[in-house]
Amino acid sequence: MSCHCGDRSRMAESIGVHVVIKGRVQGVGYRAWLAREAAQAQVSGWCRNLPTGEVEAVLCGASAAVQRVLDACRHGPSWANVIAVDVVSNAEPVMDGFSVRDTA
Repeated sequence: MSCHCGDRSRMAESIGVHVVIKGRVQGVGYRAWLAREAAQAQVSGWCRNLPTGEVEAVLCGASAAVQRVLDACRHGPSWANVIAVDVVSNAEPVMDGFSVRDTA
């Protein structure tokens, strides 16, 4: 799936967000879980652990699909304890698929 979040002609149908997920989200399989959730929703982007104990992610795709993944992020996998999902900015990536990146 391609996401052309910066393409103004597609802005109504596609969005991109940069988020930080806070709580007990490292060492609990959160990144692998998020990659599966994103793939199922056909959302592209990436995620990685931050040295602060948080998870950072970029989610890009159809507005409704991105919102579904954001809603799921607020719960996370069963071992996680999510305190907050902060949207820190809009993202304008052009990418395919979803990847798990190395820790920042």
